[in-house]
Formats: sequence, structure tokens, C-alpha cells
Amino acid sequence: MKNKILILIALAFIVRVNAQTTTIIPDNNPRVITTGLPFVLIAPDARAAALGDMGVATSVDAFSQQWNSSKYVFSETKSGFGVSYTPYLSKLVNDIFLGNLTYFNRIDERSAFAASLKYFSLGDIEFVNDEFSEALIQRPNEFTIDASYALRLSDQFAMSVAMRYLVSDLRLDDGSGNTDGASTFGVDISGYYQSEEEAYSDFNGRWRAGFAIQNLGPKFKYTEDGSENFQPTNLRLGAGFDFIFDDYNKISVTAEVTKLLVPTPPAFGDLYNFTDNNGNGTYEENVDDLDDLVQEDVIIGGKPQDVNFLSGIFQSFGDAPDGFSEELKEFTWALSAEYLYQDSFAFRAGYFNESEEKGARKFLALGAGFKANVVNIDLSYLFSASRIQSPLENTLRFSLTFNIGAGEYNEY
Repeated sequence: MKNKILILIALAFIVRVNAQTTTIIPDNNPRVITTGLPFVLIAPDARAAALGDMGVATSVDAFSQQWNSSKYVFSETKSGFGVSYTPYLSKLVNDIFLGNLTYFNRIDERSAFAASLKYFSLGDIEFVNDEFSEALIQRPNEFTIDASYALRLSDQFAMSVAMRYLVSDLRLDDGSGNTDGASTFGVDISGYYQSEEEAYSDFNGRWRAGFAIQNLGPKFKYTEDGSENFQPTNLRLGAGFDFIFDDYNKISVTAEVTKLLVPTPPAFGDLYNFTDNNGNGTYEENVDDLDDLVQEDVIIGGKPQDVNFLSGIFQSFGDAPDGFSEELKEFTWALSAEYLYQDSFAFRAGYFNESEEKGARKFLALGAGFKANVVNIDLSYLFSASRIQSPLENTLRFSLTFNIGAGEYNEY
């Protein structure tokens, strides 16, 4: 009899223990990768913008510094400089913009150098303490200064290294006098391949390919006691083909993929005790009772982001909480076509795509280019194709290029 009573007590205890357990409820927030200095990823020139924000494998132009500086050693122009202007959030304000100034010089048959300044202004912000005080105007901004050197390693292939200094002056004067901006440095490594012109049945053709690893550099802080931010380190891969029909007509098609080399935010959840009312061992909403919160923001997938930038680069290829399928969603892709008539007029179109779960940027871009003597004028216009409106939607962008010593080199 005593043995039966002990067995019943034990069974009751086991049932009670099984009824009290824990579960993690995921937060289901989107895992969009964010970095500091995001303005660096905005296409600064109208030609690249019209081609769907690409430039790593397109033909060389004055703004190649922003995409793949190794292309400069394939320039037929001895030197040149370009100026571009991009209004930002133009539907809301008229004083936020991205400006770019680039200069390049082809030293000889095998080498070239370039330098550029990219400036992003957030416009005027007015502070007024009361109706009797004079307004205080502040103008937060960010900018980069860089220089590159390109070397031709063979007749068809070149590589380049660029050094970049980045400054983010977003701190507003709070009266303490401490308004120093954040700063850091980065490095670009790029390569470009351009084949000889080959004869096909109905046309001649030329292959192009390129890669670039951009903004390799340490993390930085916006404030002394703030958290560290990754630079927008990214990988670009692209390839294209030129259909050369005659001396007057050419069509270039290009494809490019890009990936941020920054760790993916891990998946978080909250750990709860719950009462398993139906005894199935798992938590079911509207069936089981949550008793109390044990711990918030528990990592349930992926890896922590508190690593240095080098570790972050390698981690970025295998840390997505949903595995390989999510890693693929972190690649953006773009397709473009450019028609060139007699090296004097160009019509361009491009499409850019990003996963809905990683930012949802999708847009179609159109543009045109005109050449008059030593001056090139390029325009582009963006149409958003996403449920999330682009800050550059319905924005007309301008670029101006001045060519010095045009035709001094023969590459085509």
C-alpha cells in the first residue's frame, strides 16, 4: 500500500514538473543590416545612377573612382574631372544634397591616379530657445576624401588600391562645446578586365568584368560613450558585354551583384515560463498560460555583432539566422543596358533589386548622356518599384565631365 502511495506522489510530481517549462518567443523583427556613414553607398554620378547604381564592370568614365578605380588605366582620355549633384529627399526639402568632385590622370600606358571628394549635406537646422532669442543655424554634414593608384598588370587586366578618409559631423552644438565629428579611414581594393575586340558573325564584341572590396577599415563611434559602428564595407562583382555593330552604334549590357560585408543582426526572442495546459511540451498561443518573463532579448539564431571589422567580414558570409537562404537575400543585384551613338549620345536604363526582408529597395532608372567637344553632360531619373518609397524617387540627377587630352590613348 505504501509503495502505491509513493508511486502516485511521484507521478503527480512529474506531471507538475512537466506542466511548468520555458519557451522562447521570437520577436520576428526584420534583420536589415545597418552601418554608419550610409551616404557612402549612394550613387554620386548620373551615369551610374541611370544604370541601376552600378559601375564596377561598366566602361571607364571620370567617376570610376567611386566604383572601380582600376578602370582608369583603360581611359582613352589623358585626364579629366567630373562634378555631380544629387538632390536628396527633394519632395520634402530643398537643401539636402550629395555632391561629388573627382579628378583622374593617366600617368602612362600602365598606370593612373585619381582623387575625389564626396560631400553630403543634411541642410540647415534652426534652433530657437524662445521668441526673444536669436535663431542658431547648424548644418550637419558628412564627407569623404580619397585617392587611388591603378596599375595595369597585363594588356587586359588592371588592379587598384584607394585610401579613403571618412568624416561624419552630425553632432549638434548642445552648449558643451563638444561637437567633434566621428572619423575613420578605409581602403578599396579593385580589379578590372577588358578583353580585346572580337569579331562575331553579325557584330564585334568585347567582354568586361570587375570586382571591388570597398571601405575596408575599423569601426568607429559617433560619440565617446556610444556604440561602435561598422563602415559600409561591401563587395561588388560584375560582368558585361559590348555589342559593337559598327563605328556609330554600340550597346553595352552589364550585370552586377553587391553584398555588405557586415555581420547580420542576430535573431532575438524573449524567454518565458509557461504552463503546458495540454501537455504537449510546446507553447501554444491561446492554449497555454505565460507565467512570467525570465529574460529579454535572448539570441536564438545567428551570431553577436560585437566583433572587429575583419572578423565581421568573414562572419558576414555565414551568420544569417535562417541559414544559406537568408544569406542569398543579402545580395542585391542590378541589370543595365546602355546605347551609345557615335560617342556623342547615350541612352541608359537600369533596374536594381533588393530583398523585401533586407531593405526592399527596388527601382527602375533611366538616363541620357550628351557629349560636346570636351564636355560630357549626363542625366538620370529614378522610378521606385517598391512599397517603400525611395528618398531619390522622381529625382533628376546631373553630372558634368571635362575631358583633357581626349584620344591620347587608343584602347578600343
